[in-house]
Amino acid sequence: MKKTNKIAGAGILTAIAASLCCITPVLALISGASGIASAFSWLEPLRPYLIGITVLVLGFAWYQKLKPKKEIECDCETDEKPKFIQSKLFLGLVTGFAFLMLAFPYYGDIFYLKNEKEIVVVEKSDIQSVNIEISGMTCDACQNHVNHAVNELSGILKVESSYEKGNALIEFDKSKTTIDEIRNAINSTGYKAVENK
Repeated sequence: MKKTNKIAGAGILTAIAASLCCITPVLALISGASGIASAFSWLEPLRPYLIGITVLVLGFAWYQKLKPKKEIECDCETDEKPKFIQSKLFLGLVTGFAFLMLAFPYYGDIFYLKNEKEIVVVEKSDIQSVNIEISGMTCDACQNHVNHAVNELSGILKVESSYEKGNALIEFDKSKTTIDEIRNAINSTGYKAVENK
């Protein structure tokens, strides 16, 4: 029974590791330490392997839990109820939590409140667009983190970052903010911003 618990624990750890690169930006936003957002982006290439390990480990834990027990002839009465941590319910909860962690990149954007605001533009000639190259983004949570940080600046009309393209297209009022301030906002998230010329 203890072996199954250790296997279930390993399943949880690999599930968390598989989504750590996407969970970190949300935790950084919540804690206010946005500079750590890209700390685990190096795990993204390992994600498919970690997902596979999680599925295998939890599958083995379920196999161990559900396989028929060998009958031992004994006159002793051992109809003892297993502890909660050794129960199928506990393993089911662990499995559910693991799959919730594995699916995090697909629902992580719900943690980012919409911070778009209505901007009054005095002069149309003050509107400027910039394409900033960004390194280190690996998922939707990364790009949502960048969008959120840039939208905090005054004068931002529109920001669309893409982890797939590794950039952010930003439209802003240059009388209210500058490209350097935008770059600094992106860099404060832990990702590296470089202006395209």
